[in-house]
Amino acid sequence: MNNCCVKSVPQSDSSYETFARPVADWQVRLTAGLNQSVQASDQTLGHLEEQILEQTRGLERQLLEEAAQKKAEQTPPVCPVCGHSLSRRTQDHGRTFHTRFGPVTVKRLRGWCRRCKQWRYPADQVMGLSDTGGASPSVQEMAALTVSKMPVQEASAVIERLTGVKLPPATLDREARRQGQRADKKRAQLDEQMRTRQGAQQMLPLPRAPFTLVIELDAWNIRERDDWGQSAQKRAAGQEPQRWHWAYGGTCFGLDQRVESQGGRARIFSRGTVMTRGGVENLREQLFAEAQRHGLAQADKVLVVADGALWIWNLTGDRFGQAHQRLDYYHASQHLWAVAHALHPEDEAAARAWIKPLIKKLKQGRAASLLKDLHTLAKRLRNKKRQAVESELKYLESHRERMDYAAARRAGEPQGSGAMESTCRQYQCRFKRPGQFWSCAGDEGLMCLETFWRNHRWHLLFPHILHDPRRN
Repeated sequence: MNNCCVKSVPQSDSSYETFARPVADWQVRLTAGLNQSVQASDQTLGHLEEQILEQTRGLERQLLEEAAQKKAEQTPPVCPVCGHSLSRRTQDHGRTFHTRFGPVTVKRLRGWCRRCKQWRYPADQVMGLSDTGGASPSVQEMAALTVSKMPVQEASAVIERLTGVKLPPATLDREARRQGQRADKKRAQLDEQMRTRQGAQQMLPLPRAPFTLVIELDAWNIRERDDWGQSAQKRAAGQEPQRWHWAYGGTCFGLDQRVESQGGRARIFSRGTVMTRGGVENLREQLFAEAQRHGLAQADKVLVVADGALWIWNLTGDRFGQAHQRLDYYHASQHLWAVAHALHPEDEAAARAWIKPLIKKLKQGRAASLLKDLHTLAKRLRNKKRQAVESELKYLESHRERMDYAAARRAGEPQGSGAMESTCRQYQCRFKRPGQFWSCAGDEGLMCLETFWRNHRWHLLFPHILHDPRRN
């Protein structure tokens, strides 16, 4: 059994004394545990993995602590903010923080910055530790990733099971909020670089041939803690408490990145996503920056696909004035179905028979003929039926130039905004769980973290990552 163990590290070859000393004891414990698991008939490979992880964690923690201490000792005594030399310096200020191997304590230098008028710990900046948080960069990443995917209580249990790191829910919540705020600031910085033409390094590889850039937009509702605990008082004063608010999103991709399977289902290999609780103005600026990264200025054609919401087309005219516009096919057909059900409210078969030729014209892109038929129909009707037809007719008339679905099929372009609608649904799976209420700042931070992950920019938040974790 001894042959399966890691060979001991010669102490003379290691400059890490704390690491070299316990290796022999670690080998003895590891060998004993592995022997027990091998001989037990009811233990599997999983038991062996658990033994190795458990016995190795303490050794890794000691190695990390010694290496971190050396890094702290080598840090120059200068202000990490302004670079000014620190005065009134004192040594051995201890700080304990969470790491993926357990708690680690490092003693570091403290000094006074005359320019900033603050006490500084330069080693903290070098090691990636925040001024107030007690987590290493790896644990910061754990908090950001797990809490952006699942509730805090569940994330705490998952982290402990997978990594052994024990982070109480309250600690995890605070760290995730801190990382969300940091992500929000980083996003604003990156977008500003794109607006001022300083973001060349953010540009994605573009096709050599002329290409079409597709942009889709949509919105969904999120529940927040408005005037929490004051519902009764507000209702007594005749004011209904606000709980639901709009979150706005957009996505963009090159048409060459969109393919259809043999079953006709579309798949997009690479695209950019934005999502914000900050209103249409924030979406406009974020989406414009994302579109620039995907080649807005170089695109031969820009296509915007969305439902009929007025804010969408106002935003499009403001930021993508030369774009070709298309109304989502499903939404257009829904308005025709509204007419069918108004005419035949209790006869589904008759409604289907009536709408069939109109749906055919819609698919063929014969919007003018379709609208003419509805005009003729409205003149023959009275009262509620006429009002229903005229209402839907007004909607479709406002989108007359956006219903070229036959041309979309010929060009291989999307007829609907399904890519964005499915993205909104995926975000909602995190934010619309039972019993969950949010603050505006809290949901914006987590949306921002999720968007960094989706856009393959996670390494910009956590530069210790050696490769993109989503491109394995």
